[in-house]
Amino acid sequence: MQTAYLSQTRNWFICLIILLALGGLLRLIDITDPPLDFHSSRQLRNSLVARDIYYSILPSATTAQRELASSFASSVGRYEPPVIESIVALSYFVAGGETIAVARIWEVFFWLLAGIALFDLMRRTASPWAALIGLAYYLVLPFSVQSSRSFQPDPLMTSAFVIGIYFLYRWSEASGVQELTPATSGEPLDSKRETWKFAILAGLFLGFATFVKIVIAFFVGGAAIALVLFTLKKDFWRSKQVWVMAALMIVPALIFYILINQSRSTEYFFGWTVELIKLIGSTDFYTKWLAFLGNLFGLTIIFLSIGGALLATPRLRWLLISLWMGYLLYGLTLPFQMYTHSYYHIQLIPIIALGLTVVLNPLIESVAVQGQVGRVGFIALIVFVIGFQAWVSRSVLVAEDFHIEEPFWKGVGDAIPADAKVIGLTQDYGYRLMYFGWRKVTLWPYSTELAEIRNGEVDFADRFDELTAGKDYFLVTAFNQLNEQPSLKEILDVYPIAIEGEGYVLYDLRK
Repeated sequence: MQTAYLSQTRNWFICLIILLALGGLLRLIDITDPPLDFHSSRQLRNSLVARDIYYSILPSATTAQRELASSFASSVGRYEPPVIESIVALSYFVAGGETIAVARIWEVFFWLLAGIALFDLMRRTASPWAALIGLAYYLVLPFSVQSSRSFQPDPLMTSAFVIGIYFLYRWSEASGVQELTPATSGEPLDSKRETWKFAILAGLFLGFATFVKIVIAFFVGGAAIALVLFTLKKDFWRSKQVWVMAALMIVPALIFYILINQSRSTEYFFGWTVELIKLIGSTDFYTKWLAFLGNLFGLTIIFLSIGGALLATPRLRWLLISLWMGYLLYGLTLPFQMYTHSYYHIQLIPIIALGLTVVLNPLIESVAVQGQVGRVGFIALIVFVIGFQAWVSRSVLVAEDFHIEEPFWKGVGDAIPADAKVIGLTQDYGYRLMYFGWRKVTLWPYSTELAEIRNGEVDFADRFDELTAGKDYFLVTAFNQLNEQPSLKEILDVYPIAIEGEGYVLYDLRK
């Protein structure tokens, strides 16, 4: 019996290593491809901030390079502390210079580390085999592969959040054991030390996650409140551990977002919540939200996971329901992002995986008592599904090659006359030109759904003279956007073309 148990443990441990290796290898495909594969503007923004940090401490950098890098970084919105950017910038010294590969390696490392914590959490509530299937979803889902390797704060934020939730759950378990331990035994002291250990670790990781990006606070707050109330009931306020956890979770983010970066935080709140909160009054918003989630995760999977939350053991049920409630509040607070920005849903990946594990556990137990043919058939099916999803993930990553982007934008940058004042209708808020071409232009407004929601129907061409005052040239590389603004196109046709290349046009506004 003991031999069989050890053999079983060895088997699932081997599968765990294989899954982690598969998840890591998938995310390292095309590791040097420029950061344009997933929400390019956000990845380029982080790359520009990392460049500024790197050049500010690079001994061989010239004053001109430092000033340019600083001007680029100051032109992108800095709403979060540059945590992952600083890690990557320092790693450039080891890599011998700027390379997106460094950022991807770090993001993958954090994601896999969180995967280990997630697996152990799932293993505490279900069989190891059900936990492995849940982990497979976390690792090979195409959206997970793309988003978790992208150079932005969200993968690090989510990884720290998962590890923090794991320790919070362990604290709740240990606190329950402490309550059940007889006071006359020698165990309460050890149990108390263990609860303090888990409380501090939970507070540190959840506080770090909130510090990295404040939007995770909806999930952190919901989970912390739920498990504290579940564990300690109405006497929670008597616990020193609770207050220490609360301080560790709240104080770092409070210092940065409220005290240090108050103006930016206020700008973000009014720009993305107050101005857009009107969206939640429309049924169209909820339809778009659900459809968007369906494309990322599959609505059937989501509903199964929610079902798992309702069927879970009490402690896990409280945790999962609180996380889903946090997600709902989060979505209502940032409505526009809920159906336009896929990376705003990265936190759902581990939450869905947890719920799926609960749903799958009875099925796994049923398969375990089947005959050999049934077990082999079920294993073959699981392997096929995982393999298929892994292949889809790999295909998405290799579908496009962005290496040509760097020489193209360098050519555009070189084509712009030195010291010229330029306004441009160009991709990613001008970040591509800044990152690859080392040139900065004033951005001509885009015609987008967001602009229409905020300002109504605006014809920016009516303000052409105002927006182009003092400018020498008008650069166009985003021709789709130009077609969306026919009035602007008509105006530009009047001006002579100073330079025209494949993929760009530079109009001379001086004539």
